Amino acid sequence: MNERVTGPGEPTLEALQARLVDFAAARRWEPFHTPKNLSAALSVEAGELLEIFQWLTPEQAAEVMSEPERAHRVRDEVADVLAYLLQFCTAVGVDPLAVLAAKIERNEHRFPVPDGSADVNPEVDDQPL
Repeated sequence: MNERVTGPGEPTLEALQARLVDFAAARRWEPFHTPKNLSAALSVEAGELLEIFQWLTPEQAAEVMSEPERAHRVRDEVADVLAYLLQFCTAVGVDPLAVLAAKIERNEHRFPVPDGSADVNPEVDDQPL
């Protein structure tokens, strides 16, 4: 595998995706890495991230990263969510950065910056992203 980095110790998204492909291939997991299975795994990992915050008040949730044990769990779950998302994108041939950039651009048009006369856009019936 070619090591592609943006700087010393800073892997690119493509390099991380390649590492994930290599990791799965070395363990012969490719048959299980279908879009359905990867999207299910992504959902499970997102649920595990949510579980850390379940039942916390907004104030407690804001302090989670100052607690070493919880902060460690948050970082691990974020890594799991991102890993499955990248594996899913590889499986379906989606460039995650390109689709995110396109979505942000669409949302910038759908949700213009308020002119100060209102805090929300009454024309919009759903949430961004």
